[in-house]
Amino acid sequence: MKIAVIIIRVLLGAMYLFASVSYFMKYMPAGQQMSADQTTFMAGVMASVYLMPLIKITELVSGILLLIGRTAPLAALIIFPITLNIFLYHAFLGPKELPMVALMLIFNLFLFFAYRKKYLPIISK
Repeated sequence: MKIAVIIIRVLLGAMYLFASVSYFMKYMPAGQQMSADQTTFMAGVMASVYLMPLIKITELVSGILLLIGRTAPLAALIIFPITLNIFLYHAFLGPKELPMVALMLIFNLFLFFAYRKKYLPIISK
């Protein structure tokens, strides 16, 4: 179980680190053709100037924290809303990448399960 946690933690951290660094350094090409719904959604996200940089900075920080390992329970908690939002975006608007995004959500939920004892003080009286 311990080895599985390390592997999943490193994979998830590397995915988020790559996604955020490629956004800031412009590594990836502009993107493929999007549907009208996706274009409308992304236009709204880009219209709020702060939202995409905030998401990518959160991904960068969480990716680093996941790779460090000692702070992985905090990183899994911080990155979960973004993971869920990415999953729902692809579930409703762009199902082409849904299998990989579903895997990211499963990885995050697995980390929640693995670190469940760390979260108990948060919800206890």
